[in-house]
Amino acid sequence: QVQLQESGPGLVKPSQTLSLTCTVSGGSITTSYYAWSWIRQPPGKGLEWMGVIAYDGSTYYSPSLKSRTSISRDTSKNQFSLQLTSVTPEDTAVYYCARAISVVGTVRYWGQGTQVTVSS
Repeated sequence: QVQLQESGPGLVKPSQTLSLTCTVSGGSITTSYYAWSWIRQPPGKGLEWMGVIAYDGSTYYSPSLKSRTSISRDTSKNQFSLQLTSVTPEDTAVYYCARAISVVGTVRYWGQGTQVTVSS
C-alpha cells in the first residue's frame, strides 16, 4: 500500500518561500510511469493542481503557478518536494501530495494534507 506524508512549516510569512516535502512509502517514486503531484485546496475553494514530477524526473507545472513553483526529488530518500516562492495570503491552503498513474492520469493515492497559512 502506497502511503504519502506531507511535512513542512504550517505558517509562512508573505514574500517568503513555502517549502513542503512528501515522503513516500510502499512504492518508489522512480517506478514507471507514475507521476507525483502537488495539489492544494484554498479555504472554500476547489482543488488546484500545482505541478508534478514524473518517474523520470521531468516536471510540469500549472501555467498560473509556473513562475513561482519548483518541484524536485530525492530518490535516495524516496521523497519529492515543493517550493512556492513569493507567497501571499492567497496561497493559504491545505496542500496535498499525491500519486497519479501517469502525468496525464488521475490521482489514486493522497497524503492526508497539511494546512499552510500565509500570514505576517
